Amino acid sequence: MPRRAKGPRLHWRVRTDGPSVWEIRDGNTRLSTGTDCRRDAEAQLARYLERKHRPSGPSRPEDLDVGICLTIYAEEHAVNVADPKRIGFAIAVLDRFWKDMNVADVKGETCRRYAKSRVSKFGKPISAGTIRRELNVLQAAINYCHGEGYLIHAPKVTLPAKPPSRERWLTRQEAAWLLRAARSLNRDGRHLADFILHGLYTGSRKETILAMHIDQLSPVGGYVDTKHGILYRRPQDKVETKKRQRPARLPSRYLAYLRRQAANGRLYVVERNIEREGQMRREMVGDVRKAWAHAIILAPQLAAKKGIKIDLSGVTPHVLKHTAITWAMQRGATIWDAAGYFSTSAETIEKVYGHHSPNHQRSAVEAMNARA
Repeated sequence: MPRRAKGPRLHWRVRTDGPSVWEIRDGNTRLSTGTDCRRDAEAQLARYLERKHRPSGPSRPEDLDVGICLTIYAEEHAVNVADPKRIGFAIAVLDRFWKDMNVADVKGETCRRYAKSRVSKFGKPISAGTIRRELNVLQAAINYCHGEGYLIHAPKVTLPAKPPSRERWLTRQEAAWLLRAARSLNRDGRHLADFILHGLYTGSRKETILAMHIDQLSPVGGYVDTKHGILYRRPQDKVETKKRQRPARLPSRYLAYLRRQAANGRLYVVERNIEREGQMRREMVGDVRKAWAHAIILAPQLAAKKGIKIDLSGVTPHVLKHTAITWAMQRGATIWDAAGYFSTSAETIEKVYGHHSPNHQRSAVEAMNARA
């Protein structure tokens, strides 16, 4: 006999990375109250229960709570997307600010007030990029409710200015010293060099690299087909999202390296050997945060011993993608081919990386150089 559902309730959530708080649990729904005060948490639970009584027909924005709007979006749509946790995190922080407002209150002034209210646990302002992503979830929730007939019309969410695209990319010298530092590490660095190489050769995102298999299909990660030289970024049966994960041909030099790895029995592009029950087992690496931080510090130190000065402060794993695309453009790759290979839109390639191409504005320069 199936266990009877407990229904909406408060749960004390113990956190190691911050203060412990009460959270609302209702089936698979987890909403942080953001407080350790039982009375305040109970008040939020009461509001949550009110939200469960959804409108039966189209409502005016002033008659529909933002909290109900977010709840509808979470339960009817977000659970079916490729990454529901990302939307869940955004809804949790949105709910803390907008819970006492209705949809008609969503306007420029309240959106700007929300942006000012978003600070980290250390009191620092949250980046404009993060706030834009959160407010985009709010807009998506409002649009969803409008499209499904819960709202008569959908107010427009005001977003902060879009931050400029990051221009940081590694020079070949910096990449070489970063690889040398990774190989110099002991336990933490045995897998980091493989992570860096894959990033530089394929321009894949961090999560894609860490889930990459070798010569085997998987529902949790992509794979490299070393026989035919094809990189498949998207896991088997995964729905494609805006972050494209298209197949790509592998460069011959890197393909030869992967084939040697496959011949040695490698199962994953980035893996480590773990001893369990007296046997060594190959396992997928969950994260490279610790190893990356060590290598970023060690690389300038190793370079300094040879009289070379480099600065890798602020360099994150995502810089590998910027580096790969920049190098490709510098070598003369066309925007169309780069967009296909790196699974990035042609518009982004042209806007962010186009100026690195030797053909950038060539006809204009030739026209200006020509004699009348």
